[in-house]
Amino acid sequence: MTRPDDLQVLFDAAETAVAQSPRGSVAAKAAAARVFDRLRSHDGTPQFQAMAPAALPVCDHLPQAIASAYPVRRALTTALSALAARLTWTRRLSARPEDGAFWDGHANVMLAGPAGLEVRDDLWLGATLMAPGVTYTDHSHPPEETYLPLTPGAWWNAAMDWTDPGADGLIYNPPGITHAMRALPDQPFLALWFLPV
Repeated sequence: MTRPDDLQVLFDAAETAVAQSPRGSVAAKAAAARVFDRLRSHDGTPQFQAMAPAALPVCDHLPQAIASAYPVRRALTTALSALAARLTWTRRLSARPEDGAFWDGHANVMLAGPAGLEVRDDLWLGATLMAPGVTYTDHSHPPEETYLPLTPGAWWNAAMDWTDPGADGLIYNPPGITHAMRALPDQPFLALWFLPV
């Protein structure tokens, strides 16, 4: 089975966007490059799953996030928008209903990975959407991670202060570091993430 065209268009646009991020660190670009290299190489036949599309309350903000995305990321947001009807958005497993702002104000979607449209065990590639003013809880994971911002927002990790990398930047989280992100008060947050695992 071959990769669906709309998914390949998104992966190509993401790779181009990372490569054209002049303020991205060497580590951020290298981690993302490992993801793209793995997407190009398949051990055996790649598997794709037609998952049941699922939206969460925050998904009402997706059209605004796409419309207000950085112009330099337009090809990427157009590609993501083309996939919108097929996406299965989920909450972070540690999210709790009693924290209503986070519970209803964030969602993640895996495009490639164990629960992705493309089933992989060697990478995670996905997106996070947050409502205005929402902060994504502190968390950590063993794989390193690169974030590609599609809208303004801010990132923090234990080795840096809160920062917005802007339209031409990337964020890098070393393996195992505690990190978080937050949306601006007046607009939703949308970013892609790349983890070689």
